[in-house]
Parts: sequence; structure tokens; C-alpha cells
Amino acid sequence: MTMRKYYLFVVLFFLFATTGMAQSRSILLQESFDGTEMPEGWQITDQGVSNWSVSATNFSGGYANEMKLFWQPSFQGISRLVTPAVDLTGINKVTFSFKHYLDGYSGSCTLGIATSSDGGATWHNGWTANYSQTAAYQVIEEIQTADMGQPNVRFCVFFNGDTYDINNWYFDDIDIFTTENFDLGIAEISLPNIVPFNDLKVRFRVFNYGLTPVTSVEASCEIEGQNPVTETFAVNLATMEQTSLEFSAPLNVMLGDLDITVRLLSVNGTNDDVPGNDILTKNVRAALGSAERIVMIESFSSSTCSPCVATNAALHTLCNNNPGRFAFTKFPAYGDAYYNTESAARCTYYNVVGVPQGFLDGENQGYEAVQQLAFDDHLTRHAFMDIRGSFTMNGSVIHVMADVMPYIDEEARVFVSVNEKVTHNNTGSNGETEFYHVMMKMLPDVDGAPANFTAGELQHIEYEYDMSSTHVEEMSDLEVAVWVQNYESQEIYNCRFASEYTEAHPYPVENLDVVADDQVYCNCWIASWDEPSHGNPLGYNVFYNGELVAENLTDRSFEFEANHPDAPVVVEVQAVYADGNTSVKRVFVAQGVMAVGEDEAFIGKVYPNPSNGTFNLDFGQGQWDVAIYDLTGRKVYGNRHDGHSVIDLSQRPKGIYLLKAIGEGQTLTAKIVVR
Repeated sequence: MTMRKYYLFVVLFFLFATTGMAQSRSILLQESFDGTEMPEGWQITDQGVSNWSVSATNFSGGYANEMKLFWQPSFQGISRLVTPAVDLTGINKVTFSFKHYLDGYSGSCTLGIATSSDGGATWHNGWTANYSQTAAYQVIEEIQTADMGQPNVRFCVFFNGDTYDINNWYFDDIDIFTTENFDLGIAEISLPNIVPFNDLKVRFRVFNYGLTPVTSVEASCEIEGQNPVTETFAVNLATMEQTSLEFSAPLNVMLGDLDITVRLLSVNGTNDDVPGNDILTKNVRAALGSAERIVMIESFSSSTCSPCVATNAALHTLCNNNPGRFAFTKFPAYGDAYYNTESAARCTYYNVVGVPQGFLDGENQGYEAVQQLAFDDHLTRHAFMDIRGSFTMNGSVIHVMADVMPYIDEEARVFVSVNEKVTHNNTGSNGETEFYHVMMKMLPDVDGAPANFTAGELQHIEYEYDMSSTHVEEMSDLEVAVWVQNYESQEIYNCRFASEYTEAHPYPVENLDVVADDQVYCNCWIASWDEPSHGNPLGYNVFYNGELVAENLTDRSFEFEANHPDAPVVVEVQAVYADGNTSVKRVFVAQGVMAVGEDEAFIGKVYPNPSNGTFNLDFGQGQWDVAIYDLTGRKVYGNRHDGHSVIDLSQRPKGIYLLKAIGEGQTLTAKIVVR
């Protein structure tokens, strides 16, 4: 090789290494429709311009908001959601991805991706598919049309069909990008926004954006301040394929808001070409615990609706196959003899414009009956409200009582629906003669009762109403559904049917307290409580950090040893009544003063406790970093003190707080109470 050729080779290699190999995947366009208006540069063309809007929902699987195509005014033909112009100079193909959710009615419609380089006068199809099933979908397609390489290319997602065949079609997270040779990215940390505290296994989803097959992934997950969990996963991902992975070792999740970070440490044993998508962080809220999940079914139907017959029959079968696992309210829609203003308002709330239509925990299930697979999926979800209720009848007057124990701080609404189990007199024209779980009255009204929930603080509600003013056929055939719902997001946190026609409301225990056992040097605790204010329970169940540790106790105290000295001690006690009825769990969070020393015990003091807000610290010598948290994990105080100091919390709200002090090689924690 001559010197000139060698020099040219080095220059070319250097340019390739610093441009081609290190170049990031090119994101040409990203849109998640988070605003309340159509994003700048986007437009609707052809038919159905007024059918499109930004919807404050997340049916597609992204975050609210999203684009929605509504069926009215009905049209037949093509409607296009068009992007701003993208410069494709020098680019001969791109990848186009988006999420969508079809809320179908009947028949099949076509969805497609097309491009235009002449301002929309001519469109070239890059991908099409037919859809008929109500479901969420994700599309990831390589697009290579005659418009590639042009400087001003518009893309569109287009609908082709008769909008009468759909109720709504939702679209979100539209991305257009070029593909690198070697690029694995973290697409999602697959955790809900609220999780129970304590041990949590983290699931995440990776996507192979590159051309190189991926066979192994080394990844880590961590919470700030904790040691990361690291694991190597064997995979088999071709280009444009994705998979979900779960760390086998859990993270120790404490109470409150926290960030969980997942990192790709290596791909196929080395680094990929695009490091920018190798790390992802998600903020989650850790709740005090969780309750048994009961699934809430809401159905909109009419006795004059022919398609409702099959859906109602399938729902009846689903209920018979899942006793005790659901609550159900059916809202009679327009045309039904029992249609009323409250049904109409609930239709408006969910944007129901045609029946049948069903909702599962506030999530739209389309015109078909709730499927067992979806039902089972919802049963596995954590519930952060514990609910119990009961009702009695005095003639035609119903008296409803309900208890709600929240595990999170949340502004939500409590809904109560008084239903008749079976009705006959609203028979219409569709051939049905029996109708189940038919709503007769909402209490206090269709808008529910706004509630500002605080984690661990019980809320009790009571209503009375004379049902003679409703369509009730038999006063002895009523049921009451109670649920807690986020009115804005429509998410239902939990629900339950109330105990029927009984004076024995399942009242919870009173005055639950948990203290450290000062007589024993270990992380030992004594829980004690008083019997309920009313009723005669047969026994008590005790839960420690979500796990049942004692069942049907007749004593009103229980001693146990905590597993993690630094973790909060969350104790729940549930009263058990006849016929298997149970109360909500009364919750208490404790954290006593414990030294974490290797050689000898050291017990500090915080006194008086409880107090009016002034606490004396007696930790011995040295300097201590003192932090105080409320029960949701939010830090409300932080400062450095010597071992003999005074802390003033008299301006804080009354309640329970957690104190943590670090100094002199020790970590001390305590539950303190401001009265």
C-alpha cells in the first residue's frame, strides 16, 4: 500500500467511525398528542374532518391524550390524519410505528399508512390492514414508497370504510425513524403508576430497532440509593421485534414517590450503536398495601336493541362462572322502558352513543361482552381501595352503609348503585324477557360523592332513599354496588357488592396500635386493637406487610418479628363475621427506634411520643442527619442535629410520621405521632 493510499484509508476509516458507526438512530417525527388541541402542522383531509378530535383517554396504550376518530357524522370512504412534512433527502426507507385501539361496532374497516411528496394531491400506500375486533394494537412497519428521497414528504394514517361499523378509533404515539445496524432500545418499563410497597419485580420491554439480530441482553434496574439488580437475559429478536423481560430478583420498594431506572448494560456482549435509548426511568407511587381486587362490570343495553341479546347472554354466563369476583351495574339505554336521566348521564360520561357497550373497571370493552381473558387480567391487578358495604330495607326505604379504606392519597369519587337483580316489566322488542343487575338509582346521585382519601384513614358513608319513586318491581330483589373511581381518568380502583338485607354491617376494628416490644432485643412488635364499635365478630385476621400472619384470632393482640429492620411495618387487622363476611382492614404504619449496629445494641429515644409536635431527641454523642416523612413517603422535614436536640413539628397536621436519623455509624428509625 502506498503512503497516499494508506493516508486515504485512515481518513475514510476515521470519518466512518465518527459519523456512521457513532450516529444515533434518526428520529424524523414523534407525536404523542399530549396537548388538548391538534398539534401544529397536523391536519385532517378527505372525508370526516369533523369526526376527529383530541381525546383525554389512553385506550391505545400510551398516556393521555390521544387522537380519536368518532363514527358520527357517518360517512363512507377515506379520512386521513396527516403529519407535517418530513425531509427524506437521501433516505430510501423509514420505519413508521403507532398504537391504536378499535372500539368496533360491526363489520370490518381498513387502516393504512401512505405518503405524499406533492402536498397531498397524490398518495402512495405503504401499508394496509383490515380490522374488525375491538382491541388495542401496535403497528411497526417499514415504509418504502415512491416518495422516498424527497425533501417534503407527508405521511398519513388513513381510515377506509364505513364509520357506521365503528364506535371510536383511537391513535397515539406516532413515530417515524430510520434504522441503524445495531440498536436495541428500552421501549417501556411495564409497571403501573401505583405499586404496593415492599418487594417488587420489575418488568420491561425491549425493541430491536436495528438490523442485527439480538441474542442476549444484560440489564440492571434500581431505585436511587439502593444497590441495583443486574441480570442477563437470553433472547431471540430479529429486526423490528420486541419482547418483555422481568428481573428475577425484586427491588425493595419503600413508601411514597420514587423513580425506577432500567439500563441496558450490554447487547450481544457489547455496546450497540445508539446509547440514547439504553436507559429509561419511570416514576411510580408506592402504596401502603393493596386489597382483594373485585372487578367492576358496567353494561349499557336496551330491551329494543337486537345486538344486545347475545351480549347480555354472554355476560350472564360470565357472571355465573365467576361468583364473588365482580360487581355489576347495567344501565338501561335509550329505548328501554327503564331508561332515566341517570342512565343518560352515565352514557354521556363514557361517551356511549350506541349499545351494547361494556366497561371493565372503567375501561371500554366495546360492543361485545366482557371476555373471560380480560376479566382474569383485571383480577390480577392490585387494588388500592378496600371496600365493604351493607344495606337494610324499611318498607321501600333503603339504608346503605359503606366503608372505604384507602392505601393511597387520592381525590376520587365513591359511587353507589342500587340495582334490581332481575327485571321483567321493561321487556321491549328484542325478544328478551329477563334483564339482570338493572340500575334503579345512583346514590347520592349519578355524579357520586367526591372524596379526598388519605392513605390509612377510613371513610364511612351512609345513604337513605325511598325506592318507591323508581322502577323497582320487587323490593326484596335489590342489590347494591359500591365502587371508587377517578372521575377524570375513569379508572376504577375497586368495587364490591354490599351485604344484603342485613343489620350486621361488617364494622372494622377500632384503635389499632403497633409498638416495639422493649423487653426483647429484636425487631419485635406488638399489635393491639379494640373490638368494632358495633357487631360481634367471630375473630380477627392480622396482616403484616400484606401477608396474612394470623387467622381467626380471638385475642385482640398479636406479637410478631419484622423481616426488615429499616422497612416500615404495615399492619392490617380485619374483623371476621358470620357467613364469611369481613370488614375492611384497619391499617397502621409503625417504625420504632432500632439501631442497626454490628456489635452491640443501641436504642435511642424520641420523647414525649405522642406529643403536640415537640419531640426531644436522645441519641447520645455526635451529629445526626434527621429526616421525617409522612405515611406516603413524602419528606416533610430534614436537618442536622446533635444527639440531644428538640424538633418542632407543631405546624404539621396531626397524624403519624416516620423519623430516620443517621449518625455515629448507626441508623435509627421511629414512628412519631403528632396529636
